[in-house]
Amino acid sequence: MKKYIIAITALLASLSSVNIYAQESFEEFRKRNSQAFDGFKQSEEAKFEAFRKRINTEYANMVEKAWTEMNALRAIPAPKDDKPVPPKVFPEEDIKKPIKNETKPVKDVIPVVTPTPQPEPVVPIKESPKPVECFHKFTFYRLNLKIRFYDKQRIHLPSCQEKDIANTWKEMSNSDMENTLKDCLDLRSELGYCDWAYLQMLDTIAKTIYPKDSNEATLFFAYLYCQSGYKMRLATNKNKLYLLFATKHSIYDKMYWNIDGDKFYPLDCSLSSLNICAASFPGEKPLSLYIPQAQNFGKDPSSSRFFSRDLISKRYPNVTATVCMYTNLIDFYNTYPTSCINNDFGTRWAMYANTPMDECVQISLYPDLMSAISGLSQKESVERLLNFVQTGFTYEYDDKVWGHDRAFFSEETLYYPFCDCEDRAILFSRIVRDLLHLNVVLIYYPGHLASAVEFTSAVKGDNIQVGGRRYVICDPTYIGAPVGTTMPDMDNSKATVILLN
Repeated sequence: MKKYIIAITALLASLSSVNIYAQESFEEFRKRNSQAFDGFKQSEEAKFEAFRKRINTEYANMVEKAWTEMNALRAIPAPKDDKPVPPKVFPEEDIKKPIKNETKPVKDVIPVVTPTPQPEPVVPIKESPKPVECFHKFTFYRLNLKIRFYDKQRIHLPSCQEKDIANTWKEMSNSDMENTLKDCLDLRSELGYCDWAYLQMLDTIAKTIYPKDSNEATLFFAYLYCQSGYKMRLATNKNKLYLLFATKHSIYDKMYWNIDGDKFYPLDCSLSSLNICAASFPGEKPLSLYIPQAQNFGKDPSSSRFFSRDLISKRYPNVTATVCMYTNLIDFYNTYPTSCINNDFGTRWAMYANTPMDECVQISLYPDLMSAISGLSQKESVERLLNFVQTGFTYEYDDKVWGHDRAFFSEETLYYPFCDCEDRAILFSRIVRDLLHLNVVLIYYPGHLASAVEFTSAVKGDNIQVGGRRYVICDPTYIGAPVGTTMPDMDNSKATVILLN
């Protein structure tokens, strides 16, 4: 009986409470709950802040001890392609002959390369309210940007001794760096910067706040990069500080250090022996060299930075376009390091081919091409776009132009006066995917790169089959060749298919 009395009493109490809440105004209810939420929010933010300070203190303590002299490993040489296959011209008299419908064999298939999400801070970066905002303005590929930065955030690194580095790191973690770091991450998001662009942007910021070659610039850069979630290591030689960045990619022709199974590369260092700090930061992730979205470097008003070029198909004169671009992007691509994943050379071409085309270039190039193929079948449309790439560009070997092999992003093929087979295949694959939304693959033969298109309607011609999908050969370097024609002397028994996004 006693337990029932207790239950009834509790029920009456709860009903009384409900009645009290029902009588209060909405504003009182909102205020009471708002105060509770604000208290909870402040409590959680305090926990995050305490956690960040603790892990930075622990990291700084490790910086005082975990240093080892290490020699760099020899650079991975860029793969030497087989002797380049020269372009061939399809006989004009054969253009109306029946196309064979032959399925060609392939040796290997390189799967789709999927980028991982960008690194993030180990704890959320909260905005710190300031009565007066102080901004640091800087220029990145001629794009004018700014971040919040206060004079009291400036650091002085007395020397490259471990203790001085550790103490200065603690100083930065205890200062008002949240707004500076938040602004950097916001720029990365707003401008769509890939990891490689973000790395360069932080380096630019540091070198415009501090003297360019100073140790303060390097340590400030390292702090921003580390707190953004990226894996890096500090290194010294005598009284000079360096930053090493980690990546899962194998960057060609650049020395590196293997630390705990990861490759670390120097950004600005040619020394092969460094004293390296092995201290790691919680949640750190390596840099990726994928460019999953178009990079925004702004529109430079200087006419000297604007480029325009007319292109035309030889067989289909109505397939013509004027391409326009701001060369800020070209300058950025000139810094991009050639690399591969899992030691698979074909992944380097996938990274170039999967990079979206700049919006400015699309706006100038695509409307004219779309107009030229409007109302045509998939085969007729691809036929015209293929001839546009085959005959609208001048072929030349990379060794003759650059002195070494160099793959182009789509915009580079449109910009430079010469291109080779890989550049044409990458550009063609980009245009077909963008305009016709058809799947495209690259096909590597010894000494040659071609492409193939998956049509949704029946199209005759030489083809390959991968994973139940049928791709018809389209070779942008077999000049004048129609869809479904393989360039002579291609050995399909040694062909590798590179799947694209």
